[in-house]
Amino acid sequence: MKRETVILLAALTLATSGCAMFRGKTSGDTVVLPLGDKSAVTEGCLVYALPMTVFELDIIAEKRTEVPGPYAEYASELIGVDRVITAQTVKWSLAGVNMNVVEEIDPSQFYIIQGTALMQTNMLALRKSGLVLDINPDMYSRTIHSDQHGADDYTGVLFPDRGAYEYVATKTDTAYRLVKVDTAFIRVPYLVQKKKGMSLAEEAREAADRLLELREGRHMILTGETNVFPQDGAALDEINRLEKEYLALFAGKSFTETSHFRIWVTPDLQMAGKKTTIFTFSETTGVNDTAGGPGEPVTMEIIPSGKTRELNLAVRPASPQKQANETDRLWYRVPDVAEINVSFGGENLFTARRLIYQYGSLLTLPANFILGR
Repeated sequence: MKRETVILLAALTLATSGCAMFRGKTSGDTVVLPLGDKSAVTEGCLVYALPMTVFELDIIAEKRTEVPGPYAEYASELIGVDRVITAQTVKWSLAGVNMNVVEEIDPSQFYIIQGTALMQTNMLALRKSGLVLDINPDMYSRTIHSDQHGADDYTGVLFPDRGAYEYVATKTDTAYRLVKVDTAFIRVPYLVQKKKGMSLAEEAREAADRLLELREGRHMILTGETNVFPQDGAALDEINRLEKEYLALFAGKSFTETSHFRIWVTPDLQMAGKKTTIFTFSETTGVNDTAGGPGEPVTMEIIPSGKTRELNLAVRPASPQKQANETDRLWYRVPDVAEINVSFGGENLFTARRLIYQYGSLLTLPANFILGR
């Protein structure tokens, strides 16, 4: 705050030297004009801007992935489980929408204050109240954002244990070869070892047998039928873990990843009173940050309350010529209250009431109140 005050005071001190572009004024004149083609910033001028409301939307989406087990086709036959995952699918869903209001500098509302004498102004008080903004980069550096992306529940091999005791069987057979002895041939036997991999059905059978053994062993521990009873629950926890892994070989696995997407929306007058598409959402591709992307539209409806409408009537100038001559006024902006609704597919995701500067009124303070000697 001390640094901002020093910068503002330095700018006000420079304003004492005045701006040479306005001729015909006396040495004590102070002029406030919108920054445009007919006015420019020169040495000795103070520049300020009016605030603009920007909505920062934090969209929370969940990605659910389902992976079938290697023995899904044998689930009903071997372990009696129906309605298992039979195909890999990815499905997105909207978990929620959060909104943060950010005040930025309105690029269409820059003003310059220029004078040829020492000025006294309550600009600092207006800035603290949020009615005007100075050109201060610290306003943006104070805001820190971090997009949080959740990690998958499973990041390695989904099915590290396929449930079989061994996956390659060794079979020993007796073979014969002919050996010539004198004038005759004899058959000499010898042993041949052959390795043969298990079929998918055989692996599924062994996995089902181990699953049923685990369930039987747990039942015996809980009913006291076993000769060795564990002293704590570690054995039961391990049995439950193994049962879950072997059951997933038939039923499949599913896991959810949570992702955050950030979108900025600047309200304008055309958005008032109607639904505007701010992004689209699809169950297959998730969040698409463009209004014309694939999926169904997510809309925002802004309903201004009109609480500042009477202020516009009170300060309306008598004629455009009178407004052009009022160059000794300090412009500021009073925000209006609006209701914001964000909806998707007929369901309301977010409702809030916020101040929106763009929907408010532009007012001026008289010269004898703001500027003096």
